[in-house]
Amino acid sequence: MSRRAFFNEAAGKWDEKYGTPELACFLERLIPSFGLKPGQKILDAGTGTGVLIPYLIQTVGPFGSITAIDYAKEMVKICKSKYAQLLTVTVENQDVETLNFPSKCFDAVTCFGLFPHLENKEKALLQMNRVLKKRGKLIIAHALSSAEIKARHKDVTLAVAKDTLPNEKEMNRLLNNAGFVDVCIRDEPGCYLCTSRKL
Repeated sequence: MSRRAFFNEAAGKWDEKYGTPELACFLERLIPSFGLKPGQKILDAGTGTGVLIPYLIQTVGPFGSITAIDYAKEMVKICKSKYAQLLTVTVENQDVETLNFPSKCFDAVTCFGLFPHLENKEKALLQMNRVLKKRGKLIIAHALSSAEIKARHKDVTLAVAKDTLPNEKEMNRLLNNAGFVDVCIRDEPGCYLCTSRKL
């Protein structure tokens, strides 16, 4: 089974399985550390069923906007059913490695729970850099540490068994090579947060 097939198959029960009160409390604490501001245009890459969207809406306010994308059509279908009626939210079926957006159109890109699953991390980072405005912010986050992700994915399915986060040195290299600076990484039990800015 491919990664895409795995996420399409898992979409129907995703919220039931992962949409826990504990995750909601975690995100309420985490989102303010993203450093987003009212009025900003945000790309939520790998949105899944849209777990970040309510928190992003609250952060950017009525004059900001969220464009949520995912490459799994079933995830997008569920996300649209929940949020597509909102005027400040757009949900699209897109792959972050081949983004179909103009250059320099977003103030920030959020990647929550996505980065370990990217097949070509270099290509994805270059695309995210391209669509960010100058000094735009990239936020890579997860509700597990890098070590916890590695352990968890081994037990899920072969489709994601080898999907891990790069170590700190490799993450810095990947980000720097893609044109990101001011890299800050927090990797601790129950939380991974990496922020950086486009040059």
